[in-house]
Amino acid sequence: MSEEYEVHGPHDHAVQHAGHHDADPFAGRMAVITAVLATIGALCAYQSGNSENLALYYKNEAAIKKTEASNQWNYYQAKGEKQNLAELGEALSPGNTDAHAKFAADVDKYKQQKEPIRAKAESIEKEVLDNDAKSEALLHGHHRWAQATTLIQVAIALCAITLLTRKRWLRNLSFVVTTAGVVMGAVAFFSA
Repeated sequence: MSEEYEVHGPHDHAVQHAGHHDADPFAGRMAVITAVLATIGALCAYQSGNSENLALYYKNEAAIKKTEASNQWNYYQAKGEKQNLAELGEALSPGNTDAHAKFAADVDKYKQQKEPIRAKAESIEKEVLDNDAKSEALLHGHHRWAQATTLIQVAIALCAITLLTRKRWLRNLSFVVTTAGVVMGAVAFFSA
């Protein structure tokens, strides 16, 4: 005859006891709030990093375009110097000679070549300004996202301290800091 005896250990007793009694609702609520705050903080941190990366991208593009514009202006200046030399040759050569006609043709050629180069250089400079403006706006947004992340992290720390101390005023303070963090995140989101 096989009879089985069940021996309960301390763990089994604790599990059974917890099943019959309600868990601490304060601790449960604070744990959920902390998890929600951690999620919001992660999203803000992601947006902060994304804004910073885009700001650096546009700043880099501005630097590249600035170099291109400088190259175009140098090219424009070289054509201008060639035009000046051709004008000097035209002025020093006797009129109605082949050399005089060649220098006059060169002056006209360099004048015509300079205009598209100047227009291209000015167009590239506008791109530089546009990329710089985008970079500055994104960097400003990055600062807002970083401030929101910091406030959310402080709120998480306050929730942890609240859970340990069970002080209602500390819980309320964590809600105020949370609200400030969410508002800062909303400002960053809507100003982007």
